[in-house]
Amino acid sequence: MIVLDAGALVALDRGDTSMWVRVARAVADDVPVIVPAGALAQAWRQGGPRQARLARVLADCEPASFDRQARAAGELCGRAHTDDVVDASVALTAAVPGVRVLYTSDPGDLRHLLASAGPHRPTIVAV
Repeated sequence: MIVLDAGALVALDRGDTSMWVRVARAVADDVPVIVPAGALAQAWRQGGPRQARLARVLADCEPASFDRQARAAGELCGRAHTDDVVDASVALTAAVPGVRVLYTSDPGDLRHLLASAGPHRPTIVAV
């Protein structure tokens, strides 16, 4: 599995070729592409035709609900001494065994949160 944070979604929305290739390879190889709900909320700003690229890629992604992670995200922020619950939910989504790569525009914060999230650490790729 791979996880996309808001920065990765913004890169896709802007037509970043390298991100499109990465996601296309994952989809072609039947690798699940996970998008945390909070990250989608951060990246989704205009909707409609202005975000057609992002809507197209989301059709191949699996959502990760924030509902089930809300308390755990708050607790992770407490352990890591941070306050960004969306980044915490991204870290929790990526800390699941089976996730190989986390694409993020915020590698430092996500690395810090993953250190407090549990033993599984995916590869972090900055976008």
